[in-house]
Amino acid sequence: MFVAAASMLFRSIGFGQSDPPAANSGGLDFKQVGLLAIQDGGRRKPIDTFARETLIRITGRSTYTDNAGRKWQPNDFVLSTLLDTRDWKNEPIVLISLGQLIEQLGLDKTQRRFSFAQLTGSAELQRIANEARALKRAEKPLDRIQQEALSVNDRLTLLGNVMNGNALLIVPSPQRETDAWLVPDPTAAAAYYNETQFAPAFAELTKMMRAYTQADTFNFSSAARQLQDNLRALSPSIYPQERQLRLEYFYNHFEGFYRAIWCYGIALVILIAAHLRKRGRVLQNFGVAIALLGLAFHASGIVMRCLIAGRPPVTNMYESIIWVSFAVSFFGMIFFARYRTPVYLLAALPVTLIALLLVHQMPIAMPSSIDPLVPVLRDNFWLTIHVLTITLSYAAFALAMGLGHILLWRYARDPAAASVDAPMHFWLYRVLQLGVLLLAAGTILGGVWANYSWGRFWGWDPKETWALIALLCYILTLHGRLAGWWSEFGLVVASVVCFLAVLMAWYGVNFVLGKGLHSYGFGIGGETYVATFVILDLLFVAFAIWRYRMSKRAMTSAGEIKAERAAVSP
Repeated sequence: MFVAAASMLFRSIGFGQSDPPAANSGGLDFKQVGLLAIQDGGRRKPIDTFARETLIRITGRSTYTDNAGRKWQPNDFVLSTLLDTRDWKNEPIVLISLGQLIEQLGLDKTQRRFSFAQLTGSAELQRIANEARALKRAEKPLDRIQQEALSVNDRLTLLGNVMNGNALLIVPSPQRETDAWLVPDPTAAAAYYNETQFAPAFAELTKMMRAYTQADTFNFSSAARQLQDNLRALSPSIYPQERQLRLEYFYNHFEGFYRAIWCYGIALVILIAAHLRKRGRVLQNFGVAIALLGLAFHASGIVMRCLIAGRPPVTNMYESIIWVSFAVSFFGMIFFARYRTPVYLLAALPVTLIALLLVHQMPIAMPSSIDPLVPVLRDNFWLTIHVLTITLSYAAFALAMGLGHILLWRYARDPAAASVDAPMHFWLYRVLQLGVLLLAAGTILGGVWANYSWGRFWGWDPKETWALIALLCYILTLHGRLAGWWSEFGLVVASVVCFLAVLMAWYGVNFVLGKGLHSYGFGIGGETYVATFVILDLLFVAFAIWRYRMSKRAMTSAGEIKAERAAVSP
C-alpha cells in the first residue's frame, strides 16, 4: 500500500495528465541534486553516489544509452525512472552477466540486458531464485546459475524501488544516525515531523520535480539547493555537512583512478621507448615524471576515499586492488630511487595498469561502493596494521612477479645473457625479501587480531591457511636459493609461480571457495579473467623453462666439442 502511494506521489509531483510530455532533461545541471543526502545501504551519501551505484548495479555501466540512442547520466536516469518520464519497464536495461542463465530462461542469447517487465514475468527466474534462497537459508552451496539468479532478482528489486519511489530516503531522522530515513511523502514524514515543519521541504521538492520535467535549468538547480537547506534544517545534527557531501561528489567526478590509468599507460610506453634507445635519459626522466603524476592521482583517490569512509581502503576486493596496485608502483618508485634503474618501474607499471583496468572493467564483480564495516572490521587499529601489512606484502610479491616476467622474457630470448645479469637477480631477491617480511608480520598480526575478535589465534580458516601456504612458498624460495638448491633461474621461476598462491589467498578464497570467517570479502565473477591469466602465465613459464634447458644443453654440447677438439689438438 505504501509503495503504491509513494509511486503516485512522485508522479503527481512531477506532472499531471494535463501537462505536456516531459522535456529533454539531458542538458540540466545535476550538481545540486547530486549534493542532496540520501540514506542507502546503511550509509548517508550524496544522491550522486546513490545514482551512480544504482545505474551500475542495474546495467553494469556508469552511463546508459537507450534504444533511441540517448545517453543517460546516473542522476538523470534516477529522476526519469522515479517520475516515469520514459517507459523504463520495457527498456532492456537489467543486466544478466551469465550466458547459462540467459539460455535457461529461454531469452535471446545475443543480448545481455533485458527489460523489467520481461524478467519480472519470468516464472523460471522466480523458480531458480526461490530455490537459491532456500539453499542459502539452509547454508548450502549455490551454483553459478543460482548465484546469478539472486543477483538479477536484487537488480529487479532495486529498479522497482527506484520506480515506485521507495528508494528515495531523503527525509532525515530527527535524533539518531542509525534511525531510518523516510521518503518525502507528507504522510510518511508525519512519523518524525509535523506538517508545518515538513511543508517547506515538500514545496521545494515539488518545484524541483516540475522543473526537471520542463527542463528548466534555473529553477531545477535553485529548488534543489533550497531543498537541501530545508532538509538540513529539519535535523541539523543528523544531516551530513555540506563539506562531506561536496567531498564525495568531487571524488565521484574527479575519477582519480581513471586519470592514474592514463598516466601509468603513457609512462610505461615512454619508459619502454627510453629503454629501447639505451641512452634515452631525457625520455626516461619524462616517463618517471608521468609515472609520479599517476601516483599522485592514485594517492588522491585513496586519500579521498579514506576521508569519506573514515577507514583504510582495504575492506573489499575493489579497495584492496586499488591499494595494492598503488603500493606496487610506490615500491617500484622507491626501488628505482634506491638503485637508479628503471627496470623496477618497467615491472611495476604493467602490474598496476592491469589491476586498475581490471576493476574498471568489472564493476559488478568488484563494486566500488563504500559500505559500512561488518562488526569484525570495526576496530580501525587492527584493520590498519593487519590488513594493510598483508596487502603491502601482496604488492611486493606483485612487483617481484613483474620483475620475474621481465627476467623470464630475457631468458626466453637469450638465456646466456640473462644468466650473467647479476644485478637483475639481486634486485628480484631484495623485493622477495621485503614481501616475506611483510607477509610474515601480517600473518602474525592477523593471529593476534583473531584471538582478540574470535577467541583463538589460529583456526585453519581458508584465508589463514592460504596465507600460510603463500608464506611457506616464498620462504622456501628464498631459503632454497640461499642454500644452493636451485639456480638464479629457479628463483626467477619461483617469483612468478609462487604468486599463484598469493592469487589464491587474495582472490580464490573470496571468489572461488567462498567459505570461512573472512566472509566480508566474498564475491562472484571474474573467474574467466583469472583462469585465462593463470593458464597463459603457466604456458609462458613452461616456454621459458624449455628455452633455458635447450640453451643449457647447447652450451654443454658446445663445451664438450671444444674439450674434444682441445684433447686431439697437438
